[in-house]
Amino acid sequence: MSDPTLIRNGELQVDTWQRFTPSDDQALPADDGNWLVPLTVWLASHAQLRTRQHPVGIFLEPADEPLELADHGAFDATGVALIAIDFPQYTDGRGYSIAQILRTRLKYTGELRAVGDVMIDTIHYQARCGFDSFLLKPGHRPEEALAAFNAFTVHYQQTYPKPRQVA
Repeated sequence: MSDPTLIRNGELQVDTWQRFTPSDDQALPADDGNWLVPLTVWLASHAQLRTRQHPVGIFLEPADEPLELADHGAFDATGVALIAIDFPQYTDGRGYSIAQILRTRLKYTGELRAVGDVMIDTIHYQARCGFDSFLLKPGHRPEEALAAFNAFTVHYQQTYPKPRQVA
């Protein structure tokens, strides 16, 4: 068993999820474990994927449109174990925007995982945008990453602005 590199619910855990890449021979992953499927696979096969014994996770890349999930059962109580958002480089901020869209506009309340170039320096900010699990980049010390959540005790923004109620 490998060392824990996943921070979930404030604890270190071993990541048991695999990323599925469709091929000409296999359009869907086997129903034998924890799979993250790309948005295109979810959109094409969401009805079938939602009936599996093992719920799948949805893998979003920075160029994916999270609003497409709203009409395809991603926010129902069954069928989706988590949504993982890729950070291909720590300087790519699109994942923060996707997280905000999922949490605020689409009211997604399930697990939201940061994957890819997830570093100790970024997880505090990712948590502020709605992420609740973090798959650390190889080579980063998980214990230091846990401590990073307490690095800042004061924030400039207490929360993201909410629209005013129209009378």
